[in-house]
Amino acid sequence: MSEVIIFDVDLEQFDDRVLATSHDVPVLIDLWAEWCSPCLVIAPLLKQLVEEYEGKIKLAKIEVDEGENMKLAGRYKVRGFPTIILIIKGEEVARFSGAKPLSFLRNFVKDNI
Repeated sequence: MSEVIIFDVDLEQFDDRVLATSHDVPVLIDLWAEWCSPCLVIAPLLKQLVEEYEGKIKLAKIEVDEGENMKLAGRYKVRGFPTIILIIKGEEVARFSGAKPLSFLRNFVKDNI
């Protein structure tokens, strides 16, 4: 069975699945919503980016309208969706908001890990 590099996460699992994991491998958090068109545009690009890194980076997808996930958006002071946050060793190192092209995503990761 192959390693899971893209996974959905909620508030309850966040510390274990994202912050703890980020001590071993950088984790991109995708805070998104079903109704958000830019969120749907960037999702396949984030998937492609993470697959290119072959396990050297992971993607945690957080649907902000599910359960108590909006509290995570509040914790990270998110102002719009999608917001992509890079977590390394439990700390935020970089972020951006909105849909971006794959070239931007590649440079974002390369410049920050």
